[in-house]
Amino acid sequence: MKTAIILHGRPDEEEYYSSDYPSASNSHWIPWLQKQLLMRDIHAQTPEVPYSHQPKYQLWKKEFERFEINSDTVIVGHSTGGGFFVRLLSEESIKVGKVFLVAPWIDTNKILDTDMFDFELDSKIVDKTDGITIFNSTDDMSEIQDSVTHLMETVASLQLVEFSDKGHFTKSSLGAVKFPELLKTICET
Repeated sequence: MKTAIILHGRPDEEEYYSSDYPSASNSHWIPWLQKQLLMRDIHAQTPEVPYSHQPKYQLWKKEFERFEINSDTVIVGHSTGGGFFVRLLSEESIKVGKVFLVAPWIDTNKILDTDMFDFELDSKIVDKTDGITIFNSTDDMSEIQDSVTHLMETVASLQLVEFSDKGHFTKSSLGAVKFPELLKTICET
């Protein structure tokens, strides 16, 4: 059975502890994408990482390990979630299906005081997948642009889908909770 794991990014602390915002796994386009994949008979999960506003790699990894992952598993990570998958693929001996990194952040500028991105990027991570596609918007934050540039320069055979008007691919920057371009690319593969 084809499966998918869709992993959220890092909310700020105010958002994480406020009842005015949905949980990170229920934000932006994530629930919409999950439903679209389910309707296409792809069993999609959207794990919620505890304390995601203070990302710690082992905590994120423990949450991810709750799921059966194999070469039929599609991986989608937004921002810090995308960076988490880059590290996981760099360090672990796993084989997954297609990987989609939406505005991936690997903290190349060492902004966070955390171990989340203390790793050596494996230039051959694509070999552990059926292909990695990065979604980037040139009007996103400079930290994201730096991460995308570093990934594109270091990792061979990455695919890039680039926009100029999607910001950080959030509800506010997309102007919607739908992300049809991502869905179309996932379904084409």
